[in-house]
Amino acid sequence: MERKYNKIAKLHIKKGDMVQVMSGDDKGKKGHVLEVFNTKGRCIVEGVNIVSRHTKPSAQNQQGGIIKKEATINISNLMLVDKAGTPSRIGRKLNDAGKLVRFSKKSGEIID
Repeated sequence: MERKYNKIAKLHIKKGDMVQVMSGDDKGKKGHVLEVFNTKGRCIVEGVNIVSRHTKPSAQNQQGGIIKKEATINISNLMLVDKAGTPSRIGRKLNDAGKLVRFSKKSGEIID
């Protein structure tokens, strides 16, 4: 069902979360989320999906050459890792203060 007011989807992953790659070339790798692109449904994970960029010499990079860096990966291929170190699905519930918080469906722990 399409959202009525806010067209950007609510994602289960946020910047700084520890995630595990569930499918693709980097399956099984874990890393921290560096950046999330809500509208595209993709994010950059530290040490995952490394690509080679051929760059010209510039003011920032005077040498130029081939640079290895992380590329975006689809959020559907990622699963959040809870404090126990196991990948788990995420749910949302109201806490005692009436604030919506994320929790691990496997262990039931609240994720900060």
